[in-house]
Amino acid sequence: MRVILGATLAGRASAEHSGGRRSTGREPPALPGYGRGGALPQGPRPGAEWPVPYRLEASVLPFDLNAHPAKSDPALIADDVAQFARIGASLARQIDDLEARLAEQRRAPAGHGQAALDRDLEIHRLTARLRMLRRFGLDLCLGRIVGEDGTLYIGRLALTDDAGDPLLVDWRAPAAEPFFGATHAHPMGLSTRRRYRWSGGRITDYWDEAFTADALAARAALDDQSAFIASLGASRSPRMRDVLGTIQADQDAIIRAGSDGALVVDGGPGTGKTVVALHRAAYLLYADPRMQAGRGGVLFVGPSQAYADYVADILPGLGEEGVRIATLGDLVPEGSAAVDDPDQRVARLKADARMERAIEIAVRLRENLPTRTVTLETRWGDLRVTPADWSEAFAAIDPGANHNEARGQAWDALLETLIERAAAVVLPADDDLDAGDDRWGDEGWGDAGTTAWDDERRAEERSAGFDAEEDFDAFGLAGEGDDAMRAALAENERLRAAFDAAWPLLDPVALVHALWTDAALLGRVASWLAPDEVAALQRAADAPWTRADLSLLDVARLRVGDPELAIRRRRAEAEAAAERARMNDVVDDLIQNDQSDMRVMSMLRGQDLRSTLAVPAVAVDPGDPLAGPFAHIVVDEAQELTDAEWRMLLRRNPARSFTVVGDRAQARHGFTQTWHERLAVAGLRHVELAALTVNYRTPEEVMAEAAPVIRAVFPDANVPRSIRSSGIPVRRGATGERDAVLTEWLATHEEGVAAVIGDPTFDGSGRVRSLDPIEAKGLEFDLVVLVDPDRWGDGIEGTVDRYVAMTRSTRELVILSGS
Repeated sequence: MRVILGATLAGRASAEHSGGRRSTGREPPALPGYGRGGALPQGPRPGAEWPVPYRLEASVLPFDLNAHPAKSDPALIADDVAQFARIGASLARQIDDLEARLAEQRRAPAGHGQAALDRDLEIHRLTARLRMLRRFGLDLCLGRIVGEDGTLYIGRLALTDDAGDPLLVDWRAPAAEPFFGATHAHPMGLSTRRRYRWSGGRITDYWDEAFTADALAARAALDDQSAFIASLGASRSPRMRDVLGTIQADQDAIIRAGSDGALVVDGGPGTGKTVVALHRAAYLLYADPRMQAGRGGVLFVGPSQAYADYVADILPGLGEEGVRIATLGDLVPEGSAAVDDPDQRVARLKADARMERAIEIAVRLRENLPTRTVTLETRWGDLRVTPADWSEAFAAIDPGANHNEARGQAWDALLETLIERAAAVVLPADDDLDAGDDRWGDEGWGDAGTTAWDDERRAEERSAGFDAEEDFDAFGLAGEGDDAMRAALAENERLRAAFDAAWPLLDPVALVHALWTDAALLGRVASWLAPDEVAALQRAADAPWTRADLSLLDVARLRVGDPELAIRRRRAEAEAAAERARMNDVVDDLIQNDQSDMRVMSMLRGQDLRSTLAVPAVAVDPGDPLAGPFAHIVVDEAQELTDAEWRMLLRRNPARSFTVVGDRAQARHGFTQTWHERLAVAGLRHVELAALTVNYRTPEEVMAEAAPVIRAVFPDANVPRSIRSSGIPVRRGATGERDAVLTEWLATHEEGVAAVIGDPTFDGSGRVRSLDPIEAKGLEFDLVVLVDPDRWGDGIEGTVDRYVAMTRSTRELVILSGS
């Protein structure tokens, strides 16, 4: 069978796709750029061109079904062959078009203000789209559905042909919902559904599901989900696998749920909680206008950096790059080096909401209005700063400003008041100007005189509220001396000392540090603490920050602000003022040396020309991108969060729109409340619960060992039901067998990853990682080796750690003991 393509696939190869992933270097000579097995490439080799038009054999389309020869029947794949040909041609045209538009945007002048912002946004949009098309190629396609309205092919993003007809429907679009959500009980109008399994850019398997009697009778590659089950047992890699094509109906319903309030996704190990959370973030960005980046975007919070690295590739593969992935430690700069608090009593005291009130009291102790008049000696004469002046300046503060922002606002207001007062002393009276000031020429404007018509016109203007003599500033004289006055006042030591004493620049980190090193200060701002509690909270000056400190550091940074930002702002303003002063000096020199009859250089004093000549202020660094607010926050492993950590997240999401993902049975410190009770304490009132009960990851053999472990301390644990068996029983042995177990596994498994959990003496390398039970949360491995798990503790923490570690396995579990 032959398929005619009437358009070039002149896409450009990118390093992102040409690194050997889809090509072995053995291209058929008639079709340069194609890989072994007929995989459709991302573009020709550098310097190669594809002919237009050309014939493409069906065998070179992305089907590599050697393991399933019956599925190679043209009667089964003819429609797919034609569709992939159209998709490939459209991809190539779109890549060429995007590259051309991107090059044009980059050549265009950057411009200023909104124009520059619009250009940058367009470059970002084009780059993101181009990166997505290059990243995948034909494997953008997930599968197809056949319903009452015809056949639709579902993709990672939408793709159309030149006529605007859909070639791929975005997986998040309403039309694509039956691809994920249809079941035999609720077929959603489908007759058949086909899912593709891609590997190395080729379709290595596909399976069909029939939802009607006619479809069942027709010829199809029917499958009772054994292919899907087999895909669950595929070897893992250091990064999370892309599983978009195998999302199940129960998972899809949660992914597409609304964003109002908090949605709890409760599920045991292997139920796909993390998969749901990631896909839900991508779905909401697409489907919910409130989630667009301009309105806050989406924050995804994971339990560890290892977890963040593990899931990093998933969201770009879902067509979204706008989700920020972070850990709780990332929310404050000190988080990366924070350690666990060795004293749980101290940790509980720091997590108490009243400690946040203590931060507020400590800040207010440093915000005081001066009550005495300060006299300043200036070159314009003495200026008096009265208590009323101070009060007026501090009344100008924006109610929402943090301490350091408020300081800047009060300072600006105070200087404006003093500049106005100084100007009243310095500026000449009107009759001095009328006397013939010769600054504007040899003849002096004061001799021009007035007429009766002038007097009548001025009277009319004054009655309308405009005084030409006072309000008109043709040459930009008004305020010309403000910069000089401002600079002089800003450098006045006495004024600066009085202001610093009233409202000093604060460092939020130093503020919290002071609480833990100054018992008298802590006792003053946290009077509810008993003396022994104050003493317990004291620490050495060089002690590291702990996890329990992070929320208080976050509160302090929010209330106080970034002192460096304030310093940079002042520096930028000073540089801009200096630049304006230099400009004025140049203008003065040009006017002074102007020999023209019309003295045209004097026009440089005009406001319009001065604005044109002015140099933009030095850019100040943008705020912390993790400070929020965000339109939605997704939290994975949420069962571990303390009240204080929940408050960190609530501060970043005023709308209280959350996806909360977790398993009460995996809470290391116990979780006796219901989700509704726990989140109500945290501050979330509108909560809905969705449960996942099917274990897609962990084989039956492993769960049979793990379930009794957790039920011993948590009888009502949500232990999910495994739907597959690995056929490999759990092995037990001595710790001395560790290296032999790993050596044997590496020799017999060319693919896959393994983890040794609980052995700090083991240094991971290659495909074998060394982790502790906490680091292993959220991850999965083909082989898991537990070392002395009985020594991890007898209480809830030790039991949960053992349960979590055991259920990381997707195939084999080995438990080694020292006894």
